[in-house]
Amino acid sequence: MSASFGSIALITGASSGIGMACARVFAAAGLRLILLARRKDRLDALAADLKSEHGTDCLTVGLDVRDREAVKTFWDGLPDGWKQVDVLINNAGLSRGLDKLHEGSISDWEEMIDTNIKGLLYISRCVIPGMLGRARGSIVNLGSVAGHEVYSGGNVYCATKHAVDALTRSMRIDLVDTPVRVCAVSPGMVDTEFSEVRFHGDRERAARVYEGMQPLTAEDIADAVFYAVSRPPHVQIAEIQLFPTAQAGATCVSRKG
Repeated sequence: MSASFGSIALITGASSGIGMACARVFAAAGLRLILLARRKDRLDALAADLKSEHGTDCLTVGLDVRDREAVKTFWDGLPDGWKQVDVLINNAGLSRGLDKLHEGSISDWEEMIDTNIKGLLYISRCVIPGMLGRARGSIVNLGSVAGHEVYSGGNVYCATKHAVDALTRSMRIDLVDTPVRVCAVSPGMVDTEFSEVRFHGDRERAARVYEGMQPLTAEDIADAVFYAVSRPPHVQIAEIQLFPTAQAGATCVSRKG
């Protein structure tokens, strides 16, 4: 039985972390899922779990959202029955490094810009017209506290998340005369692969990010996403910004011990 707010959810970056947690929440709610990520083996394992636990019908696609032509090919090749996406979760995103701008890696910059901004745009451009044609839909863009504050070493990553905030607001304006809703969910510190990716696989450095405090979990963020999407049709949650209790801002964190 599908939820009243839709029957198909498309989730980018679904192979781990927040994307995977969102897949589990929406599967439990009875939606069919289109799961996108570069690591298709992980998607297939997740889809098998969801099929076993909830009977979820999943379509898994190994896709790099940075590749505009690949995104177009994926969308054009979807069977008609899978194009009726009611929930779009633009979750794919990453950070690389904490270098000063004048010392930063240009390849890191490009990876962040192409994933966090262009990937969101490419997927949204494919999905939104169908939502308008069916006069229903909810879009959730995964933002960050970095979309509201700039911190030392955050330069390009913060710029990309400020862009996500601006694009979310712009989408809401563009869609204000339609039933389609647009929300940003902007977390503070979340214990996922985020820091390990930021530090290029340095697990010890990544672990130190969360020392002495209890960060949010991917499941906490998935709960917020589900809350926004599951409101009555006349209710649009513009943004949810959530922190661990021990965090009050991008760099204001209480650590014990």
